[in-house]
Amino acid sequence: MSKPTIGFIGLGIMGGAMVSRLQDLGYSLTVLGNRDRSNLDLAIVRGAKEAVTAKDVAQGSDIVMLCMGTSDHVESRMRGADGVIAGLRSGATVIDFGTSLPGSSRTLAVEVLQAGGSFLDAPLGRTPVHAKDGLLNIMTSGDRNTFDGVEPVLKDLGENVFYLGAVGSGHTIKLINNFFGMTVANAMAEAFAMADVAGVDRAQLYDVMAAGPLYSGMMGFVKAYGVDNDPGQLAFAIKNAAKDVGYYARMAEEAGVDSIMSKGPLTALNDANDNGQGDEMVSQMVDYFVSRFKA
Repeated sequence: MSKPTIGFIGLGIMGGAMVSRLQDLGYSLTVLGNRDRSNLDLAIVRGAKEAVTAKDVAQGSDIVMLCMGTSDHVESRMRGADGVIAGLRSGATVIDFGTSLPGSSRTLAVEVLQAGGSFLDAPLGRTPVHAKDGLLNIMTSGDRNTFDGVEPVLKDLGENVFYLGAVGSGHTIKLINNFFGMTVANAMAEAFAMADVAGVDRAQLYDVMAAGPLYSGMMGFVKAYGVDNDPGQLAFAIKNAAKDVGYYARMAEEAGVDSIMSKGPLTALNDANDNGQGDEMVSQMVDYFVSRFKA
């Protein structure tokens, strides 16, 4: 059975790793990047075709995948005369792998359906390292028959592929997931900074905390920098974390509720981003809290 042709838009750290995985498995790809061409050029060397516009990507693809930073980025690639929707094949599937607002996904799903295609939101868990080996967590939602049709492709990319119901459910769950993760990460970062203030050893603090029910993988990611000076264990930038927790707070507001717990990490992440740490990794929030306590 022949593999579907795939168009991939957004070859950043995660998208580039996913494209590499698809190429390892013999998929034919059309790709469209943005400013940084490093992963784009690697894909082209391996046989991918570069498109000029998102419309061109869609015209040549059975499945169009997007892995982009914000809802605005996704919408800009989807709409307009040069957008995905304008070039969509009848019966094609669009998959948004980024972390977007659920309301945006629901609106785009209607527009894609009107153009003769189907839309799935499928945000990701785990890291680019997992992506290269096809070990992502993929939180998919949308039309069930569409999901069933592309599930084999998703399973080539993910170890755990979830079907979560109506379109927007994947992004809803991802935002809740990232809110929780960034809350834990910031709490651990502040705990290390407080250890400095209180004159206790960071490694000893971590060993005690990790020996009990508080232990989590996220604690380990922050410890990798706070104790071992390795920021790369969690390849997730502070600016992206601020965006995701901001989306979570916006989702709560649109639902008519006031999120109490998101206020702390969102304030810290936004402040760190505004003060030049946006491109650093989330584990480096330890430095933010250290500097804040010294101020």
